[in-house]
Amino acid sequence: MGDTSLGRTEAFKPDEAARALTAALRPLGTPERAAQEKRYLKSDLDFLGVTVPDMRRTVRMAARQYPASLDREALVAWAVALWREPVFERRMAAVEVLTLAVRRLSARDLAAVERLIREAGTWALVDGLAVSVAGAVALRDASAWPRIDGWASDGDFWVRRSALLALLPGIRSGQPELERFTAYAEPLLTEREFFIRKAVGWVLREMSRRDPAWVARWTEEHLARLSGVTFREAVRRLPDGEAERLRRLRSP
Repeated sequence: MGDTSLGRTEAFKPDEAARALTAALRPLGTPERAAQEKRYLKSDLDFLGVTVPDMRRTVRMAARQYPASLDREALVAWAVALWREPVFERRMAAVEVLTLAVRRLSARDLAAVERLIREAGTWALVDGLAVSVAGAVALRDASAWPRIDGWASDGDFWVRRSALLALLPGIRSGQPELERFTAYAEPLLTEREFFIRKAVGWVLREMSRRDPAWVARWTEEHLARLSGVTFREAVRRLPDGEAERLRRLRSP
């Protein structure tokens, strides 16, 4: 990839940057993979058939062509420009741009992130926005939490899922929001939506790596209300004896 297609520019133009990145991605895809991914994700988006590693590598190469001093407004505008067209790899690239720029983002950028989550329609886009962008911002900027708190009771289940998954960076960095998790999760335990049930279990599974005793207590306290998928994820990383004890309690 040369400077002719993704050249350095003094006046950054998000739409031109989006078109250049798309042109760099297009030859990396295959029709076979495009059809396979469209079927797998059951998506209405168009697909180029580019692998995730190739997409990420191409975005990083593109980002290096522009001044390191690009401000957060320009980076968010680039992501929004990429997202504008209903092409899966463009939208994945938008998530990657925001992820690369996340240290420059703040709570005020979560309005744009929320809009993308609402339009995403698939875990393959939502989860990166929730974990790598929203959750990473909240870990640095506590003023992000009021917006994410609102997501937990939103009418859109992808937004509710995002609230739960935004807790993961804090858990992984040793700064878990345990009370916040309980506040989010308890009203969702009766949900029938698979992606919510899975998300509750995913957070518990991640927490069990650091504090299995807390996860075991929480799981036992809520045992009667946990769905099968939530329970399986919650006990997956617990010590064998504790996981077996909880399984016996669940199936007397």
